[in-house]
Amino acid sequence: MGRTVLGTRVRDSSDPAIAPGAPEHRNLLSGSADHFGLDRTCNRLGIRTTARGRAVGAAQHHPDPIRSTAAGVALKSNPAEGAQPVNSNGIPQQPPLSKLEKRWATIKGAPRTILLGVAILCIFAIFGQRLWYLQFVQGVYYSVQADRRRLRTKIISTDRGIIYDREGTPLVRNVPSFKITVTPKYLPDDDAAAEAVLIRLAVLLNRPYTTTDDQEGLREIVEEAWQVPYHPAEIEGNVAREKALLVAQESMLLPGVSVEVDSARDYPYGPLLSQVLGYLLPIPGEYEEEYRAQGYDPATDRIGRAGVEATYEEELRGEKGESLIEEDVMGRVIRVVSQQAAPAPGDNVHLTLDLDLQQFVEEALQAGLARVNSPRGVVIVMNPQTGEILAMVSLPTYDDNLFTQGISNRDWQILSENVHRPMLNHAIADRLQPGSVFKVVIAAGALQEGVLDGRHTRLNCPGTIVVPNKYYPNDPGQAQSFHCWNRAGHGWLDVVGGIANSCNIFFYKAGGGFEEDGFEGLGMDEENGIPHYARLFGFGARTGVELTAEISGTVPTATWKRLTYGESWSTGDTYNYSIGEGYLQVTPLQMLNAINVIANGGTLYRPRIVHHVTDAAGNMVQPFEPEIIRTLPISPENWSLIQEGMEGAVAYGTAPHAQIEGVRVAGKTGTAQYCDDIARETGICRLGYAQPEHAWFTAFAPVENPQVSVIVFLYNGGEGSTNAVPVAHDILDYYFHGNDGNETAP
Repeated sequence: MGRTVLGTRVRDSSDPAIAPGAPEHRNLLSGSADHFGLDRTCNRLGIRTTARGRAVGAAQHHPDPIRSTAAGVALKSNPAEGAQPVNSNGIPQQPPLSKLEKRWATIKGAPRTILLGVAILCIFAIFGQRLWYLQFVQGVYYSVQADRRRLRTKIISTDRGIIYDREGTPLVRNVPSFKITVTPKYLPDDDAAAEAVLIRLAVLLNRPYTTTDDQEGLREIVEEAWQVPYHPAEIEGNVAREKALLVAQESMLLPGVSVEVDSARDYPYGPLLSQVLGYLLPIPGEYEEEYRAQGYDPATDRIGRAGVEATYEEELRGEKGESLIEEDVMGRVIRVVSQQAAPAPGDNVHLTLDLDLQQFVEEALQAGLARVNSPRGVVIVMNPQTGEILAMVSLPTYDDNLFTQGISNRDWQILSENVHRPMLNHAIADRLQPGSVFKVVIAAGALQEGVLDGRHTRLNCPGTIVVPNKYYPNDPGQAQSFHCWNRAGHGWLDVVGGIANSCNIFFYKAGGGFEEDGFEGLGMDEENGIPHYARLFGFGARTGVELTAEISGTVPTATWKRLTYGESWSTGDTYNYSIGEGYLQVTPLQMLNAINVIANGGTLYRPRIVHHVTDAAGNMVQPFEPEIIRTLPISPENWSLIQEGMEGAVAYGTAPHAQIEGVRVAGKTGTAQYCDDIARETGICRLGYAQPEHAWFTAFAPVENPQVSVIVFLYNGGEGSTNAVPVAHDILDYYFHGNDGNETAP
């Protein structure tokens, strides 16, 4: 039978597996090839063997040939016989292992088992310690993180305030709308899958996946939105209900895409009021941090970018609310956990404008422009006693509803490439020479400074005057001629006649003097000359009206010309200044506000287009109070003379067509030569030829107690008396008599 010796199987002769005649297995101690098992065993026990397999070392000190008392193991054999015992089959017979040998073999294999067990225990200990750390040490942290993924603070938008006219008619309103948003973090992790979602959404919204010349693409919007990946980025606002429903029906196929209920701005009167109301646009990138600090969300919020929408942004915007909501992994709301802050709607802004008057003014201006084939014009109607603007029309204009859904590149290109700039409110942002309407300012200054002594000072208008060249005074060829519009001349005039007849030569002399007559005019002194009085009337500074993009215009001086052009001021410059031409630049609103000073007898008011502000419940928040900028230091007698001259212009002078039945009207015409880029490019402004002209007319009524004032400007409109006066007449007639002849003053 076989047996095991220190882990090696050995068969004896009685083993049936050993056939007779099989090769003999050599004894493990005989030095045969099989002695390596014993060698290895002895080495483990610390016993060194010879080449023939005999044990050496400590065993050599004992009587037995092979013994190791140190190890406590005895290996028995009979070396005297020189051969091992064999069984009946001639196979060497191994001596049986002692109990001690068996125990030693077991002990010798135990370390490997122990090591394996220890290793397993160590591994479990490491995993256990990590599990304990995550569960008990970091458990709170991961619980909070899980809640943060599940719970989110949702911003609740609020309604923007409404804008009304002075009678309470809504001029802008909020209408129910839908918007499509994408939360980048909720898109599929796989780029291809995320791209497929956006492409599908682009198809549903009928807009490009990548940016085109006409529209921004979804891919670019979402790429930018990754800056705040958990925040919904608006893809399209003011979406039609049918389109929103289509997107909602495919929500399971569009992870990260949401349909949200929103409100959109609607401008029911479109172009009629766009220059006044303005529009909303997304927050520009360069101002994102500034607006974020004020509580705006640059990704979704829109702000007023023009008109009252911009200037009253803070009042109109309202206060957003907050609620804690629970979402699923797709970003869909499961429930509202709590409302942390209730939204507050914006305040309502009530304008000074009268809608009916505004509509009539636009029609009157369009008709006036059509008569002279002019592409551009302005009409403003005000209350001269308070500074309230009752109507303001600037043409050409635009439809502010174009910006509600985000203006297309094509529409923007059309507007921006129009040389007459429909996006610009020409009433407050156009630099224009006012022409003869400015003569009343010269009259006021000359009267107050004593250059003109009331009706006692009379100046001759021969039709043309000649001013010698100061460097070549004796050379007639170097002299410069200045003409009146009436080349035949007006003869001798006082200040009333000068205003009524709009005599150029009278005001050349009143403003710049005439050496041949020995008459010294108002002059260019900045302390008491033309620039001083121009500034007193409000020129050279913004009026302060509650609209964006207002400019200050230009009040020229000798110093200004030297610094700007490197040239000295001349008498000709003063003459041009005195009739509202040359370097002087004003806006229509500035000019009308100056006329209001004459109408009310000396008070310069800040023009106002907002009457008052109320909260959502109708409570007064900001009442309207007329704001006085200054009171001009001009005597009542001098105001009366100027008013008389303006009334004479309508009664018998340059503006007889402005007369209104039963109403005393005072007015002043103006015809201003110009030569801008458009005129040069179209060839209507050429040196040596007659220059193109703007048409102006301004008026107030009734003279005894002015309640309304108006100014009309027609770009390239020709003579003011011929073309601008009829527009003003129609407006004043409507104001006082209405369409049916009944008096209907706002």
